[in-house]
Amino acid sequence: MSRRLFTSESVTEGHPDKMADQISDSIL
Repeated sequence: MSRRLFTSESVTEGHPDKMADQISDSIL
């Protein structure tokens, strides 16, 4: 779910940096 949302949001919002940061935090 997180990955899907991350991809969808990243493409829709256009802010991969912010999303990547959140994803990184989630993974860590």
